[in-house]
Amino acid sequence: MNSRDTVLSRIRNALSDRPNVELPPPPEIWPDTAPDTDSMTKRFADEIAVIEGEFFRCGSTGEAQEQLRTIMQDVGCKAIAAVDRPLARELTSALGAETVAWAPTDIDMPQGNPEGWDPPTMEKIELGLVSADYLLADTGSCVVECRNPQERMMCYLPPNCVVVAKTENFREHMPAAWKEIAQRTADPDRRGEFVVITGPSRTADIEKILILGVHGPKRLFVLVVG
Repeated sequence: MNSRDTVLSRIRNALSDRPNVELPPPPEIWPDTAPDTDSMTKRFADEIAVIEGEFFRCGSTGEAQEQLRTIMQDVGCKAIAAVDRPLARELTSALGAETVAWAPTDIDMPQGNPEGWDPPTMEKIELGLVSADYLLADTGSCVVECRNPQERMMCYLPPNCVVVAKTENFREHMPAAWKEIAQRTADPDRRGEFVVITGPSRTADIEKILILGVHGPKRLFVLVVG
């Protein structure tokens, strides 16, 4: 037995006859103030503007579809790639089947990458579309579930990224969403991870010159329907 084991053994023996003590509740670092949707929308819009993200609140699906077309014209692309989710299907339904390439949805992806969805090919995608599970008002962040590598790369590789969500996806801050996230990740059959997107990719060199788009999208658009 080494000295570490000896010390730990003495601690265990010293504590063995003590009664169990109930753990104190975790401190409330971010109080839950239950703001309304309009308040969270405004704060989210303000926060994402600071980090050079582009936010659009659309009153209807039709308005969001028109805004998506405007974004495509703005970035100069005629086709997009998207992660297959119900809201993404809704907003792209008016574009035509040949305009949208849907990322693979297989959770248990076989070894390698499906044809056309390897990283070098995905780097050529001009605009990617993903759906957010949660929008965090206090930081202007989008929380996106990615079930396989291709869905995850859709958040990073295209130089232009559109995140779509509904107003019901707003949460005040991460602790307000954490219980839901924890319940979902506790499912042993669930695969993948959650990615938190906070504005366009930003980095700076030693001279503090800010560069956009080095480690992720250069432009980030968030469309909220409702």
